Amino acid sequence: MKNEESTFGGRRESQFLHELTDDKWFAYIVVLIMSFLVSCTETVDNAVSSDKVPTIFPDYVGVTIPSTIAPMNFGVEGNVEKVDVVVKGSKGGELHVQGDYADFDIDDWHELVARNKGGKLTFTVCAKNNGAWTRYRDFEMLVSKYDMKDYGLTYRRIAPGYEVYSHMGLYERRLDNFDERAIIENTQVPGMCVNCHTSCKTNPERFVFHIRGDHGATLVKTGEKCELLKAKNDSIKGSMVYPYWHPSGMYCAFSTNQTRQGFHVVKDERVEVFDLSSDVFVYDVEKHQLILDTLLSTKLYSENSPVFSADGRTLYYLTCLQKEYPLQFKEEKYNLCSIAFDPDKGTFVNKVDTVYNAVAQGKTVTWPRPSYDGRYLMFTQMDYGYFSIWHKESDLWLLDLRTMKAQPMKAANSGDADSFHNWSIGSHWFVFTSRRIDGLYSHLYLSCIDDEGRPTKAFLLPQKNPQEYYANSVYSFNTPDFTSRPVELDSREVSRQILSDKRVETTVR
Repeated sequence: MKNEESTFGGRRESQFLHELTDDKWFAYIVVLIMSFLVSCTETVDNAVSSDKVPTIFPDYVGVTIPSTIAPMNFGVEGNVEKVDVVVKGSKGGELHVQGDYADFDIDDWHELVARNKGGKLTFTVCAKNNGAWTRYRDFEMLVSKYDMKDYGLTYRRIAPGYEVYSHMGLYERRLDNFDERAIIENTQVPGMCVNCHTSCKTNPERFVFHIRGDHGATLVKTGEKCELLKAKNDSIKGSMVYPYWHPSGMYCAFSTNQTRQGFHVVKDERVEVFDLSSDVFVYDVEKHQLILDTLLSTKLYSENSPVFSADGRTLYYLTCLQKEYPLQFKEEKYNLCSIAFDPDKGTFVNKVDTVYNAVAQGKTVTWPRPSYDGRYLMFTQMDYGYFSIWHKESDLWLLDLRTMKAQPMKAANSGDADSFHNWSIGSHWFVFTSRRIDGLYSHLYLSCIDDEGRPTKAFLLPQKNPQEYYANSVYSFNTPDFTSRPVELDSREVSRQILSDKRVETTVR
């Protein structure tokens, strides 16, 4: 049987292709690619309608998102062969994707979401199962009017072990796409743990983190200068941990803790971290001085987790009456207190105030974080202790600093551990950790707060292929913080300094 060639305008295909110019070649290839893509896209006109909203992962149904967030890709759960998703904006614009999961083009997504800032996106989802299509009931995402101008997030990622650090490190993730990079990993400082990091009002020009292990230290970065402080000082009980910058960048508050951990034998409780003792102090960055005060270093109480107010004139911290540990570990309960601070003199006033009395309610609080606009203070509340990441009952609470009334953040909380949190620089968005997916691994969630202090349903940090990413991940995310730009840190030089044991001495005043 003779081979036949197709014809183009009466010419054989071989002759047609030979006569194409470069520009026409390009156009011809584009046409072929588009024809291929169209042939791979199935029609869903015959889909059977369902009155149910699709079960998707992550659960993005009804969430509120910023206009700069990475594409909210998702998959439909179940034995799904293919999904078809159409997204329409209330202010115009439309996207259509079809494939194994909803995978939106980054540029197209940003164009659509930016156009619908202050409006909403409506999602029409069809799923193919056993060769038949089902069209589910539409759902919406709201696009907030509040900007999230932050560049990205920083966090620690660690395998959930207890005795060894395994492979872990500090990482940075952009918020407008899926790019992640390591700031420093413990493979560069073997056998060590890098943790307790933060930047000054999200600006990583001033950055601090703690190194735990044989070469322990506290790294303080100011501009291009990195200093490694001696981990322990004879005047404090332990290392310099749980840092928080003064808004001026002149000071950084720390606590010094003698921590211990114990293991539960009951099903739903795993590990407990408690303090044999802890105190609070402030570090003067330029003078290399530790500013101590007897009100923040008492014998009968543990002081912990200090943070500065937005104006830098108040230091908030936790305080707990010492008990006999580990025997009375369930009696370890903290109140939220404050003391006035004079940044010009670097001194405290001689008075401590109780800001929120959790002990009177039979509860405890931890991880206070004031919003950068000075209006709110967010904390975690639970039954006992301060190390909330394994407390299933831990929830986020919001204290209005104008009315001094505190309320649980019900829309953002879940039935599992909702814990460590930090504010976006604009004070309308926050990030926190939660174990709500499986009760085992902590992941990062984002939520918005409106002008009345009402939080929105939280959403899981987007990933390119979220089902695959989170199913294959064996790491927990914790201590998240926002960053206004990339963290500039020479990890090779820093690791060399860490392993050298050369340290900056501090004095006490």
